[in-house]
Amino acid sequence: MGTAVTTALHALPHLPSPPQVRADGSDPFVFHARRLRAGAALEDTSRFSDDVWVLGPAMLKKHERRFILDFTLLPATHRQVAKELCYEMLSGTVPAGEDRPEVATIRTAFTEYLRFLRWAAARPRRLDAMTGRDLEDFQRFLIKSLPAADARQRARSAARKFWLWRSVLSSDVLRFDPRHVDGWSEPKAHSSENATARIPEEVLGPLFVWAMRFIDEFSTDILAADRHWRTPPPAPAEPHVYGDLPILLRAWLDAHITAGKPLPGWRGEPSTTGVAQALGRNPISLGRYRHLIDEAAAIVGLTPQIVRDLPIRGRLDDEPWIGAILADHTEPDSLAALARILQDSCYLVLSFLSGARDSEIKHLRRGALRTECDANGTPYRWKMHSLAFKSEDDPAGVPATWSIGEPAARAITVLERLQPPGTEYLFSRLEHSPGVKRNAASQVLTSGATNARLNTFAAWINDYCQRHGRTDGIPLVNQQPFHLKNGQFRRTLAWFIARRPGGVIAGALAYRHHCIQVFEGYAGTSESGFRAEVESEQALARGEHLMTAIDAHEHTHLTGPAADEAARRLETFGERARFQGTVVLDDNRLRRLMAKHDPAVYPGQYITCVHDHAKALCERARHRRSEGLPDHGGCKPLACRNVALTPENTAAWQREIDRITRRLATRPTLPPLLRHRLEARRTEITAFLLENTTTTRESA
Repeated sequence: MGTAVTTALHALPHLPSPPQVRADGSDPFVFHARRLRAGAALEDTSRFSDDVWVLGPAMLKKHERRFILDFTLLPATHRQVAKELCYEMLSGTVPAGEDRPEVATIRTAFTEYLRFLRWAAARPRRLDAMTGRDLEDFQRFLIKSLPAADARQRARSAARKFWLWRSVLSSDVLRFDPRHVDGWSEPKAHSSENATARIPEEVLGPLFVWAMRFIDEFSTDILAADRHWRTPPPAPAEPHVYGDLPILLRAWLDAHITAGKPLPGWRGEPSTTGVAQALGRNPISLGRYRHLIDEAAAIVGLTPQIVRDLPIRGRLDDEPWIGAILADHTEPDSLAALARILQDSCYLVLSFLSGARDSEIKHLRRGALRTECDANGTPYRWKMHSLAFKSEDDPAGVPATWSIGEPAARAITVLERLQPPGTEYLFSRLEHSPGVKRNAASQVLTSGATNARLNTFAAWINDYCQRHGRTDGIPLVNQQPFHLKNGQFRRTLAWFIARRPGGVIAGALAYRHHCIQVFEGYAGTSESGFRAEVESEQALARGEHLMTAIDAHEHTHLTGPAADEAARRLETFGERARFQGTVVLDDNRLRRLMAKHDPAVYPGQYITCVHDHAKALCERARHRRSEGLPDHGGCKPLACRNVALTPENTAAWQREIDRITRRLATRPTLPPLLRHRLEARRTEITAFLLENTTTTRESA
C-alpha cells in the first residue's frame, strides 16, 4: 500500500511544496525591522514561509514601482538559502563589513541570485561543496550568456553574496571567497566617470523652447479645459418641460445644417454626449432621437468632439497654437495627451534648471515653492522644497531645499493648478485617460514612465511640426531620434555650468553666483557627487581651451608676473598632448591628460591664473587647500604673483577702467566715499596694467 501511495504522489507533479520556515523553526514577518509605508500594517505583510514576498509596503519612495520576490522561480534545491539571504538583507542580521541594502536594491539583485542558483542547480554539487573550478565554469557561462562586461560584473557580485553573508545563513553557502578564483574578475570596461549621455544642444534647445511654450503660452488653454472637464454640468435652473427635447434638438440640428457646421463626433460616429452637452441634457435621453442626429451628420459631417467651446488664447507666431482641445484621449490634441505633455514640460524644466534628481522631483508636494521678496514686494529668489535620498541615513528621505530660477518657479505653479485640489504630490498621475486607476499602488509617476513620456513629448513636437509645416522640431542624432532619460538633464546641466565663459576666475561674478544658486540646495544636502562631476567637466573645458591657445601660440604673448611660468607649463603640456607631431585628442584622452599632467593654468575673463600654492593669496580657505584647487572666490588678481595676462585679459581690464570713468562722470556727483573708492580702484588697475603690459615677456 505504501508503494501504491508513493506512485500516486509521483503522478501529481504540481503538488504544492510545504511551507519553508527558517532553520530555527520561526516564520517571521520579513519586514519586521523595516519602516513601512503610511497605512501599511506589519500583520498584513509577507512572512518568511510565503512563496512570494510583496515588497511594496517597505518601498518608501513614492515614485518606485511595487516589486515582488517570487521564490517559485528558483529551483527547490536552493530556494531556502535564497530566502535566508533575502530575509537577512531585509530585516535580519547584517554581517560585519556589509551594509543593509535598500529594498529596491534587493529586488534588482534577486534577478542575479536567480541566474546563479539556476546555474548551480544544474551542477552535481551543493554550494558548500563547490570548488574554484566550478566558479571558473560559472565565469565561462557568464561570458557566453551576457555580452556586456558590466552585466557580468553584477552577476559575479551577486554570487559572491553567498560568501559575504555566510555567517548569517544556515547552510549551503560558498566556503571560500570567489574573488580568489583565477579569472573571476575582469578589467573595467570604462572609468568610474559618470557615463550618462548628455543631451545634444541641437536636441535640448528646441525641446526646452517647446517646454517653456507649454508652461507660458499653452497652459492657459489646457488648464481651462481641465477645469471644464472636472466641473460637473450645472443643474438646470428650471425643470425641463416634458416633450421639449425633440424641439430643442431639431432647432439645434437645423442651425448646424443652415450654417454648414459639423456635429461633434467620437471616433467616426456622431457623439450623443457632445450633443447632450450642447443642449444641457442627459445623453441617455437623446438615445431615442439618434436617427435625427445621424441624418444631420450625413449632411454636415463630423468634427472631433472638443472639451470646451471657447476661443484658444495661447499663441504661436501670432496665431492660435491649436484649433481646439479634443475630448477623445486617443487623439494627439486631446486633453489627456496635452495635460500629460504639460506635466512633462514642467518636469523637464525643473530637472534641467534645478539639477535635482528624479526621486527628488517626484516628491514635490503642493506648497513646495517658497518665494522671497524685497522690501518693495519684488520677488528675487525662489526656493523649491522636497526630499533628498542619496547618501542619506533615512530611507524615507530628508528635507532638502533647492534655489531655482523664475522659469522653474512658474513650472511649479502650473503643476499645482494642473492637479486637483485634493492631490498632494505634483507628479501624481493625471486622471484624464480611462486607464488611470485612482487606487493604483503607485500614484506618482515612476522613473520608467517619465522616460517613456519624455520621448512621447519629443515625438508629439515633431508630429505637430509636420502637421503645421514648422521647422523647429527635434532633429535626429546619428540618423535616429535621440532617446531621452530623466538623468540626462542633471548631467547636461553640469556640462553647461562647466563651460560658462569665465566661470572659474575672479571677475565672472554673475556665473559664480549662478553656480552657488544651483549648488546651494542639493550639494550641501547630500553627497551627490555633482560638484566633482562639474569639476571634471571644467577640467575638460579648460583642457580644450588650453590646447586651442597652444596651437595658436597664444602662450607666447602672455605678460604679467607669471607669464614665463605659464609659457613653460603650456609648452610642456602641449608636448605631452602631441602624438607623432600631431595633436590627437578626444574627450577621454584629454580627461586622462588633464588628470595626470594638469598644468594648473586657469584662463579667465580678467586674468590667467598660473596657480602656485606658495604664492597664491587665495590659499587661506582651508577646505580649498585640502582639495589642491585655487579658491577663485578669494582671488586678489591685482596683487597676486600667480597672474598672467592675455591680450583679452588686458582688454577686459581696460573696459573696467572705462566703466569706472563713465560712472565718475555721472550727474549728480557721486557721494564722496563712493567716489574715492572708485578713483582708487581705477588708479590701482591702471598701475597694474602699466606694470604688467608695457614690458613683454620676451624683453623681460
